[in-house]
Amino acid sequence: MKVLVTGASGLIGQHATAQLHASGHEVIGAARLPRSDTAFVSRAVNLLEDGAAALLVSEIKPDVVLHLAWSTGHGMFWHDPQNLAWLARTCDLAEAAAASGCRRICVAGTCYEYAFPAEGDCHEATTPTENHFLYDTAKDACRRLLTRICMARGMSLAWGRLFHLHGPNEHPKRLVASVARALARGEPASCSSGLVVRDYMHARDAGGAMAALAVSPIEGVVNVASGVGATIASIATLLGELSGRPDLIRLGALPDRPDEPPRIVASVSRLRQEVGFTPRFGLTEGLADSLAYWSREAVNT
Repeated sequence: MKVLVTGASGLIGQHATAQLHASGHEVIGAARLPRSDTAFVSRAVNLLEDGAAALLVSEIKPDVVLHLAWSTGHGMFWHDPQNLAWLARTCDLAEAAAASGCRRICVAGTCYEYAFPAEGDCHEATTPTENHFLYDTAKDACRRLLTRICMARGMSLAWGRLFHLHGPNEHPKRLVASVARALARGEPASCSSGLVVRDYMHARDAGGAMAALAVSPIEGVVNVASGVGATIASIATLLGELSGRPDLIRLGALPDRPDEPPRIVASVSRLRQEVGFTPRFGLTEGLADSLAYWSREAVNT
């Protein structure tokens, strides 16, 4: 199967492309800054440019498009006006893919599309959506528009709702990276009180899950997550224990964010039972891997 992956150099894309290639698919990875250390074809493209999507898919003629590219600047993407540009260009991509003969598109959504329940997990079929920021509002609108486009064009659509991620090459100011970097340098790791519960998944597993979903026959929304909730405090504490420096964890040193949802955890029954994907990493193993990466980075810098 020929699979076009956009955002192929990103935190998830690098693992999704590797998994697809390892599974025997013909992979074409597209990104603004393509990687040169890959065994698959890599294309440099800016999908926000007029006509870029149509030109790309008309040349490649993929069987499946796995669309991971979007606005991802740390701390900026929530309110980035480019969310609206990505909404429009993603619809352009779907239209162009259909015109080229592609019959399936799989797109990365976000858990922030949900109206977070006070208790329990987020379920694809029963938990309602709610707009919080421009980012998730654009994502949810994109899903709704793509549903109509795909129905009209005879394409199948899968929408992988990603929850919280960590892993090598993530932005150094994200939670796991920031704590792991501080620990690797022997510095205090400042955190909030960390009482909120989140569902963290290793980026390698997230990439593998999106790859599996893309080439599966499953349609509609699928949560891409570990299905395991943990407080931010417990994650930071575990990183401290894994590093042998629990004394460096400073819970409560940073203010809690106002209006933070108390719990964001996924139901993963569709991912496990229908897509057939099981994560490689548990929370402890995944955090150990991220810690090892940042420890190597500390030695090399």
